[in-house]
Amino acid sequence: MTDTQVSPSRFAAGASAVDATWRAVLLGIGLLAAVAAPFVLYPVFVMKVLCFALFACAFNLLIGFAGLLSFGHAAFFGAAAYVSAHAAKVWGLTPELSILLGTLCAAALGAAFGVLAIRRQGIYFAMITLALAQMIFFLALQLPFTHGEDGIQAVPRGHLFGVIDLNQPLSMYYTVLAVFLFGFAVIWRTVHSPFGQVLKAIRENEARAVSLGYRTERYKLLAFVLSAGLAGLAGATKALVFQLASLTDVTWQMSGEVVLMTLLGGMGTLFGPAVGAALVVTLQNYLAATQWPVTVVIGVIFVVCVLLFRRGIVGEIAQRLGGRRP
Repeated sequence: MTDTQVSPSRFAAGASAVDATWRAVLLGIGLLAAVAAPFVLYPVFVMKVLCFALFACAFNLLIGFAGLLSFGHAAFFGAAAYVSAHAAKVWGLTPELSILLGTLCAAALGAAFGVLAIRRQGIYFAMITLALAQMIFFLALQLPFTHGEDGIQAVPRGHLFGVIDLNQPLSMYYTVLAVFLFGFAVIWRTVHSPFGQVLKAIRENEARAVSLGYRTERYKLLAFVLSAGLAGLAGATKALVFQLASLTDVTWQMSGEVVLMTLLGGMGTLFGPAVGAALVVTLQNYLAATQWPVTVVIGVIFVVCVLLFRRGIVGEIAQRLGGRRP
């Protein structure tokens, strides 16, 4: 081999090293931006972005890597918000215990939903999850502890581990940031584990995965429970941020929003759902102060992205960058 020739394996190793370097650089920039964000932007707004980013990433774990489209993920998000708010306000639990309890309840609800829905595929699976989520909505409307249309208001934030006062905006913000990083780390580890590789195989060709000896229903159920638990983690944290748990957290519109966030950012990518959530939340907050109809504008943007950027923002960027390599 001459000096001007490069073996394919050596080129692939070099490209992989460059990709890893760029990912590390972008991750570092993102962390620095997240740490500095409350000094530049309104902290509550950034906390809302982080909560919905975690919600979208949890949903993406199910649809993007397991290939399961759920139209009822708001059930886990909202149920955890109600449980966490009730535990903090009525039972007087500390913030960390309230969030943990809400997360566990969402995971348990996900296990119940999964057992009923996981044996169906495609549109049937999506419709079952939507129907079950509507049951949770009507329970939230009728149960006495949820206070109906008023919701659970004036939820105390309390002191984290009995020391950190979460009524201070910066303390609350960095707590939410820590929760988001923890949830994102769980998703990243899951995707890059042997379990995650099996999920991708099921997404691509479930029949082939079954022929290789994998019990696909068990893998899909575990993915469903994990996604539900992480969605509950986002909902429980949001309840403390806004000191409120309301019916808007469990409506079918909320399930639709998280689908929109995931598709806009890039389904099947790790960072795409977070980008999509940031875009949607920013548009909602900006357009709320204008005469423009929020749903119409976001709908137009969604249609444009579907027509021109079918892989989503992050997915399209990754594809174009990858296509430039020899």
